[in-house]
Amino acid sequence: MRDFFGSWKYIFKNLWFVLPFALMPAVFLALSLDYSAIAAVTRAFFSGDPPTEFGVYFRCFSFVRVDSVLGGLYSVFAFILLIVFTALMLSFVEKHMRIGKRTFSGTLRSFTQALLPTAAVTFVYLACYELWALIVSALFFLFSFLAAKALFYLLAVAAFLFFGYALLFLSTVFYLFLPCRLMTGFGTYNALVYSYQLMVGVRWELLVSFLLSYSVAIFLIGGAAFLPEFVFRILAVILFALLYLNFTIRMEVVYFEVDKLDREDLLHTYRGY
Repeated sequence: MRDFFGSWKYIFKNLWFVLPFALMPAVFLALSLDYSAIAAVTRAFFSGDPPTEFGVYFRCFSFVRVDSVLGGLYSVFAFILLIVFTALMLSFVEKHMRIGKRTFSGTLRSFTQALLPTAAVTFVYLACYELWALIVSALFFLFSFLAAKALFYLLAVAAFLFFGYALLFLSTVFYLFLPCRLMTGFGTYNALVYSYQLMVGVRWELLVSFLLSYSVAIFLIGGAAFLPEFVFRILAVILFALLYLNFTIRMEVVYFEVDKLDREDLLHTYRGY
């Protein structure tokens, strides 16, 4: 768990440098949530009368809004901003850890090299998440027709936990690909193979940290669904900004650790940053 807390240490030590990368993606991720569907499912779930509509469940879990054209645009912008700002932040953080300089000079070249791989990985993560949302929504929809409500709750919670774990397990496969690609300059296949080999040694630590973040996100989003929408959106922006920073920066922290690379932001061999 050292890498999990190491990423938070880096974030708070360099907060004013990395926070700007997270604000725009966090805002549009928060706007990509369908508040009405989340509130309806959450409140109905705790009232003992779960919904019986597949669409409501899918809108609750999905980041692709289908309730309105504006909601759909929010989702598209969130996807684009995630790609752009992730590539920028990885370039910035990688340079800081590699040579100890917290500056933007030279990051543009790294950004252009990281943009397409970041787009590919972001698309893979989005596809996996939306597949998870589709499966869980379909199961909740089927379970809602059971006569025994207690059985619905038992199966729904079991399905949510099982497929949530499967999603997080799958997320580890590509987790170190981007920092590996930036640091080594390997081609796509070689970077994927090498990063996977490095990841296997810390997979369970990653899963534990993912589960902690996943649990916090579910608890806060579910709890905020009982609040007015503007409060829900504000809390979602804060949550997504922190989770986005942690998820992205932890890539670099873990990669430097497992590949046994010196971090100049800690060693301070270079000065003047």
